[in-house]
Amino acid sequence: MRLSRYFLPVLKETPAEAQIVSHRLMLRAGMLRQEAAGIYAWLPLGFRVLRKIEQIVREEMDRAGAVELLMPTLQLADLWRESGRYEDYGAEMLRITDRHERELLYGPTNEEMITEIFRAYVRSYKALPKNLYHIQWKFRDEQRPRFGVMRGREFLMKDAYSFDLDETGAKAAYNRMFVAYLRCFKRMGLSAIPMKAESGPIGGELSHEFIVLAQTGESGVFLDRRILDLPIPGEDVDYDGDLEPVVTAWTSRFYAATEDVHDAARFAETPEGERVTARGIEVGQTFFFGDKYSKPMKAVVSGPDGVERPVQMGSYGVGISRLLGAIIEASHDEAGIIWPDAVAPFGVGIISLRPGDALVDAACESAYAALTSAGLEPLYDETDERPGGKFAAMDLIGLPWQLIIGPRGLAEGNVELKRRASGERRSLPLDQALAAITG
Repeated sequence: MRLSRYFLPVLKETPAEAQIVSHRLMLRAGMLRQEAAGIYAWLPLGFRVLRKIEQIVREEMDRAGAVELLMPTLQLADLWRESGRYEDYGAEMLRITDRHERELLYGPTNEEMITEIFRAYVRSYKALPKNLYHIQWKFRDEQRPRFGVMRGREFLMKDAYSFDLDETGAKAAYNRMFVAYLRCFKRMGLSAIPMKAESGPIGGELSHEFIVLAQTGESGVFLDRRILDLPIPGEDVDYDGDLEPVVTAWTSRFYAATEDVHDAARFAETPEGERVTARGIEVGQTFFFGDKYSKPMKAVVSGPDGVERPVQMGSYGVGISRLLGAIIEASHDEAGIIWPDAVAPFGVGIISLRPGDALVDAACESAYAALTSAGLEPLYDETDERPGGKFAAMDLIGLPWQLIIGPRGLAEGNVELKRRASGERRSLPLDQALAAITG
């Protein structure tokens, strides 16, 4: 993409409403614009990152055996009355009445709707297990939306729902999603720690929040430092095998809990030098809640004995839009964002120090073509902005690599290559710089 054709409204000043690093940098980097309290327009740069995160989540859900569909944003209030949650959910639910006086709501979550879909088609245990997921916008009418995408009212979420005949199958489904979450967040460059958590309005007795440590996190967390060294399953993980040992290692071997369920006595058993008290950002949560929804909504199947029984269910959420904020909170410096390679909006920023110079233009075009062919999605700054402004903008938007091409370097046969994460700069011939990026 050529910057002269792109829409990138970078701000030099920090908007007054930005209270935390991620909100400040997303606004300054031209990633989003606030349209109302807690509601944002996703501008091109932010939208590209959103889609990168979404794709990683989709790939890991598919690998774990989940099947994608798409449910609407609006839901019938009567579905929620069946489960008993319509009146209980509270003021965060946006309730709507259409022209025919039908009561609707803008979905904050989808347990009721997916249960209704399941019960309409599945009658026998032979069709189980099933795990259905979608990636869709949600709305929760936060009383005080703040911190940008970290606590907005409209947000993009992946939510998956598992259906099994019995508790044993349901626990196996829970474990598959647990492992898939470990892999998702690792691919995004995050260390997300699963911690025992309250189930809240979703319900159930088994729940884990996946927490990214950050000073601006909304939750207090307590953990054994050694949990950060546990290995993440690789691509070859067998989702049809026994994943209980993996889950046990992450949930039983070392202490980790949010402040809501913190057990001070248990934490005191952790060696003093390994205790960590910090803040954290929730980026995902898993729930097993049995027949909480299937029983009142009559989502039943016939078992091997011919007897009908409610299916055992779980739900599994990942905050897609919230993850942008979490990644920035975990990966930035004074100059701006530092994107992990897998979620960066562009892989390389090409900076021309003298647009119009024949040799510089030729080198930039050659690099642009080579990097595009390699699938690295370069952003080519061929504008007339001064070099200092170009450098500041590239650092701000945080692309993993910067390829700086100017007449002085070319006269010596070199270009400059900068790695954003480390700040390392090298002068190399163009072909070697390209090899370093693509290799």
